[in-house]
Amino acid sequence: MVKQDRAIRTRRTILEAAAKVFEERGYQAATIAEILHTAGVTKGALYFHFESKEQLAQGVLHEQDQRFVIPDRACKLQELADVVLLHAYRLQSDPMVRAGVRLSMDQHAEGLDRSGPFLRWSAVCREMLEKAQAQGELLPHVVTSVTADVVVGTFAGVQSMSQAVSEYQDLRRRTSELLRHLFPSIAVPSVLASLDLSEPRGEAVYEEIQRLLQRQPAAAVS
Repeated sequence: MVKQDRAIRTRRTILEAAAKVFEERGYQAATIAEILHTAGVTKGALYFHFESKEQLAQGVLHEQDQRFVIPDRACKLQELADVVLLHAYRLQSDPMVRAGVRLSMDQHAEGLDRSGPFLRWSAVCREMLEKAQAQGELLPHVVTSVTADVVVGTFAGVQSMSQAVSEYQDLRRRTSELLRHLFPSIAVPSVLASLDLSEPRGEAVYEEIQRLLQRQPAAAVS
């Protein structure tokens, strides 16, 4: 058990170091040597967990998903908004998330499959939209698969613009504005009037999730 715990900690250390290097340098410029130096581990320890730089990058992308918690709401459009606003908040506060986004948006990352995060995000959004549709929250014309891709694609553009303009400092505002423009085209008026799409919402949802995880430690996602 002690060896297993140590291996888990070492793997986490390596991933956090890789996230730091990938975020700062990008996939192509990052090197195993730089990740080793940042992690402070031996080459053998790194290669025990990851066979290549590509596996390290996929590990960072996967870790971003592992830290992803979906708040359960009766109103599924509020749940969708919370997921998007929460991700915007975490992009500002979590280096692992920023590194995952940098990798997924890095068009120069030759040889790295960057489709996973986009496909997973689309699937998550589509599932919530399908539940919203079943509950009568959506306007009749909405095609859930199309709207899911629009949500993912427009948020990717907004976060990319925010990173270039302000290093994500204005991302929560931009994300709130995006949802205020998008949701009137898909939500029935009575549901739209009840939604909280405000800029502080993402942080409030994050704090709510942390309180829930503290009360249920067995379900915690580290």
